[in-house]
Amino acid sequence: MKIGKIITISDINVKILLTTEEKVKIKDLLVLNYQGKRYLFEVIEIDNDIITTIPLYSVVGLKKGLDVTKDDTPLAIEYSDNILGRVFDSYGNVITTNPIPNPKRKNIYEKRLLLQDIEIGSEILWTGIKVLDFFAPLNRGSKMGLLGGAGVGKTVIIKELINNIYKSRNSNAVFIGVGERSREGRELYDEMKESNLLDKISIVFGQMGDNPVSRSRAVYSGLTLAEYLRDEKKQDVLLFIDNIYRFVQATSEISSELKRVPVENGYPSTMTSDVSEVEERINTTKNGSITSFQAIYIPADDLTDEAVNTITSHMDGQIVLDRKTAEKGIYPAVNVFKTTSKMVDPEKIGIRHYKLVEESLKYFTRYEELEEIIAVLGIDELSNEDKNIFYRTRKLRNYFSQPFFVSENYTNIPGQFVKIEDVLNDVENILKGTYDSVDESKFMFIGKYEQ
Repeated sequence: MKIGKIITISDINVKILLTTEEKVKIKDLLVLNYQGKRYLFEVIEIDNDIITTIPLYSVVGLKKGLDVTKDDTPLAIEYSDNILGRVFDSYGNVITTNPIPNPKRKNIYEKRLLLQDIEIGSEILWTGIKVLDFFAPLNRGSKMGLLGGAGVGKTVIIKELINNIYKSRNSNAVFIGVGERSREGRELYDEMKESNLLDKISIVFGQMGDNPVSRSRAVYSGLTLAEYLRDEKKQDVLLFIDNIYRFVQATSEISSELKRVPVENGYPSTMTSDVSEVEERINTTKNGSITSFQAIYIPADDLTDEAVNTITSHMDGQIVLDRKTAEKGIYPAVNVFKTTSKMVDPEKIGIRHYKLVEESLKYFTRYEELEEIIAVLGIDELSNEDKNIFYRTRKLRNYFSQPFFVSENYTNIPGQFVKIEDVLNDVENILKGTYDSVDESKFMFIGKYEQ
């Protein structure tokens, strides 16, 4: 049934004049078939008889006066076991070569989670990665910011987390690419396939070349997949969003096109509610949890940027990958000073773990000071106490390198899953001098020291 006619057209703004009494709601889909092409529009504003919509695809070829009908199906994505091993676009269409037989789809905006359904637990999700479990333990259902440039090992950490959590909890993962380069998406797909992880993950891509509507809707589609694994499969799901800042950029572009008055730095006035709408869907219930890692781009390295502050206010911690650490050949290249977690609290991880973290950070801080002294005066000028700190810290730094299961093909070193009890014992022994007679090279790329 025809409900209206197009009266204005721009790249991300198509206005429609209602010509019937048909009820139209926000987020409804409108459709137009013209000259062999199918055009879809999502309703975002209703002002009497004028409907403002955002087109999901290109508007090239459209003209004023064309009749628009209402689509009875909302924007939806697959909601079954068939999501695993497949790549979807932002609108829920499969873009790999394995189509889904008998699809069962769900509205990507539908939220069933009520306040009484949310559980706030303190159970720690151990990853088997020494440096993360020690310096930034994950709370089940927590949100962690993942900061790091290209080439510092971000994808390798993501793959190892997927591998380890699947092995320890038989849980799957969802990867959402928001504004990802198509080349990066292809690389991720191929790497997951080579590592035999593809059947354990579902991927959604809103590519960089797509319009901002596609880039922003990728997050909602990915969240729906994660909710299926949590609510229907009753799993502890790993959710990766790369890059959550690009979600804010996409909503800013849409807002500008709609001539909405921006706030400071040109961000949309709805930015806080937009980010909150996404983050509030990442929660723990009695059925399972969604633990998220969200890559955050820092514009011009400005940590005070309003969008960055809005995003980080929802985070429970951050993992920072550092190029200087990577240049020393230590992987994962985690910067222990900038990596934080709200779980580093004596009441949550225990007094012993907490004190060892404090002591280790003191050693690393003093080590950086000693490096400058040694560069000028030489190591012989140090006191015995400072020499001990220097050498023990080097062993500790090397100890936090680790062979990964997903990189065995490249390193020929068997991957290691290390229990937190073993990490605490090894760190304690290094700090108190038990291994003073052992060469520091013996601590590179090992699991627990006794092995």
